[in-house]
Amino acid sequence: MDKVTIRRALLSVSDKTGIVELGQSLAANGVELISTGGTASALREAGLAVRDISDLTGFPEMMDGRVKTLHPKVHGGLLAIRGNEDHEASMADHQIAPIDLVVVNLYPFAETVARGASRDTIIENIDIGGPSMVRSAAKNHESVAILTDPADYALVAGGSTTLAQRRKFAAKAYSATAAYDAMIASWFAMADQGEAFPDMLHLALRRGEALRYGENPHQQAAFYSHGGPVSAGIGNARQIQGKALSYNNYNDADAALELISEFRDGPPTVVIVKHANPCGVASGATLAEAYAAAFACDSVSAFGGIIAVNRPLDRATAEAITQIFTEVVIAPGADDDAVAVFAAKKNLRLLLTGELPDPARPGMTAKSITGGWLVQSRDNGMLADSDLKVVTRRQPTEQELVDCRFAWTVAKHVKSNAIVYAKGGATAGVGAGQMNRLESARIAAWKARDAAEKAGWSEPRTIGSAVASDAFFPFADGLLAAVEAGATAVIQPGGSIRDEEVIAAADEAGLAMIFTGMRHFRH
Repeated sequence: MDKVTIRRALLSVSDKTGIVELGQSLAANGVELISTGGTASALREAGLAVRDISDLTGFPEMMDGRVKTLHPKVHGGLLAIRGNEDHEASMADHQIAPIDLVVVNLYPFAETVARGASRDTIIENIDIGGPSMVRSAAKNHESVAILTDPADYALVAGGSTTLAQRRKFAAKAYSATAAYDAMIASWFAMADQGEAFPDMLHLALRRGEALRYGENPHQQAAFYSHGGPVSAGIGNARQIQGKALSYNNYNDADAALELISEFRDGPPTVVIVKHANPCGVASGATLAEAYAAAFACDSVSAFGGIIAVNRPLDRATAEAITQIFTEVVIAPGADDDAVAVFAAKKNLRLLLTGELPDPARPGMTAKSITGGWLVQSRDNGMLADSDLKVVTRRQPTEQELVDCRFAWTVAKHVKSNAIVYAKGGATAGVGAGQMNRLESARIAAWKARDAAEKAGWSEPRTIGSAVASDAFFPFADGLLAAVEAGATAVIQPGGSIRDEEVIAAADEAGLAMIFTGMRHFRH
């Protein structure tokens, strides 16, 4: 059966968006409207003739609305196979009328959880009748159309549906109930029962933008957002201008946002990221000053990079940024002058987040591997002053301690093995992703020398700097490379079987060294 004329429709929605207009269009095409509770009231207030569900079933809505559509006259009208003699005989015997269209969206479970409602209120917002009708109608999509999304209402407003439409509606409907059940299952396991890693982990994701390709042109890709309410982030940032984001743009922009969020309560700070690694980070009295310091750390890698700032953008910073090619700029906001400056760069993407994420927020990360997934809690570890243990004879100066903390914060967001030199609120050199820590230390020092040469400085900023290592030094050689680069203070997790050897090397060199007891591997 291809085209089905809609003669009877059942409308029961939590989100009333567009429902009156749909009801008016259906009524104009001679469709009988059946409805429940608040939906029926909204339709009647618009002057439409509506038949109550209790009139159809012969039973009143009861138990505070918990039981209203769970009835054979509803589900029989949805599930009966048209043209099947046995089914049609049963319908005649029990006075069951066919229903050709169901319009349902479900109780706002995720929104109720997000607003911090009580457990009883959350339970009451678990829809039972809605998903049951959705599944019944979707199963019998050969004859029945099911709508779960107001965006699809216009497709049935003419009073009929095609088989191709009904198949698409059914697929979308089952996705909606699957996502709904996944959110409920996750809440029960994690929030209600306190299970960090439940036996079954369900992800409810909604496809957003289809991307041109993935990391490489031969790979396909798309962006998916969480099915429920989400916090501030790249996924729901407002794009002011520029081309659509690519897969790599999303990945790098997220890395930049995660790092800049560490400084959301700090002074004006700028992060420059290339291939998901920070190549320059600096704080200053103004954003423009911070940008200049971050750019100077690695002016070569900054070309074509991703920039994130922790303050609304102003004209001076925007003008500085647009002096070279930049892929994406991320900020909590931007004034009109800054937006006007960026407008001249048509390909530059400007993303406004409205706020920066909380770096200490809970959450999970997941990575697919052959045959499964690796799931872990977010690396939201934060250092308190009491966590810092000085293990050398020399104590760090106040400035060294500040530089250590700055370098440590940046190193958390650098791919392992990570070495970061910092001085005066700016990175001096970043060594990322090497197979051994010694090479990372050498590369970071070389970058600092190269930056000094390009900037015309008398010496690299590693002289008198602090150096952070994301994991312990397994040998003293990495630390000695930092000494050679001019570092005077070190911050690292500690925990190596050769800690005493490393501490002795630091003491001999006159360094101050701090152990944190916390590692920040980022593979």
